[in-house]
Amino acid sequence: MVNFNVSVYSKSSPLKGGGEKIIGGPLYDLAKVKLIAKVGSGLVLWTRDCQLNVRELGWDPDDVAVLVARLTAANYIDSEWCANGKSAWAACDAYSVGVLEWVPTARKELRIEYFVKFAINKLGSLVLMVSCHT
Repeated sequence: MVNFNVSVYSKSSPLKGGGEKIIGGPLYDLAKVKLIAKVGSGLVLWTRDCQLNVRELGWDPDDVAVLVARLTAANYIDSEWCANGKSAWAACDAYSVGVLEWVPTARKELRIEYFVKFAINKLGSLVLMVSCHT
C-alpha cells in the first residue's frame, strides 16, 4: 500500500502510523484557511470520523466553515501528520475554540469547546477537515 501526502506542506513526511508532531508552529496561514473555507466548496470533511462527528453535532460543512472563521492564533494547539484511512496523509494544524451556546437542558449559555484539525490540499484550493468535535 502506497501512502502519499495530499497537503501543500512538504518540509517533512510521516514516519510511522500517524499522530507524529510537526515542530515549528502553525503550518498554514490562518487567514488563508478562513478564506478558502468560506468559499462554497472550499471545505471538505476529509475523514470518516470527521464526517460522523459533524453529523452528530447536527452540522454540515457550512457550519464547520463558520467555526473555522472564529479561530484565532491564540486557539492553535499543535501540528501533526494525520491519515484519512485510505493511504493518504496530510500535515494538519489543530485548534481548539470555546463558543458560548445556549444549552436547553441547562437553560443557560455554556462554553462549549470545539476541536478542529485541518490541512490545505496541494492545489491550495481546499481545506481538508480531519477532525471537528467537542
